[in-house]
Amino acid sequence: MGQKFGQQFTSQTRRSLPRAGDKWHLDEVVLKIAGMKHWLWRAVDQAGVVLDVLVQRRRDKRAAKRLLRKLLERQIQPPHVMITD
Repeated sequence: MGQKFGQQFTSQTRRSLPRAGDKWHLDEVVLKIAGMKHWLWRAVDQAGVVLDVLVQRRRDKRAAKRLLRKLLERQIQPPHVMITD
């Protein structure tokens, strides 16, 4: 049953989401949660719409790649400009 209606449901959901702008701002911040350091990775478009958020204990290249991969898979078209710190 999930295979029969899953693709249709997914495409309808993606159509109803607001379309991301063509300029993305990527940022990272250090947080302390329960006394332990965590990294907050966030992507926002030029209109201020939060595209994705990732919180984890590690700060490494793999985490950044995972966030970008997830962002690009969700959006219909990639941005023209990505601004980082």
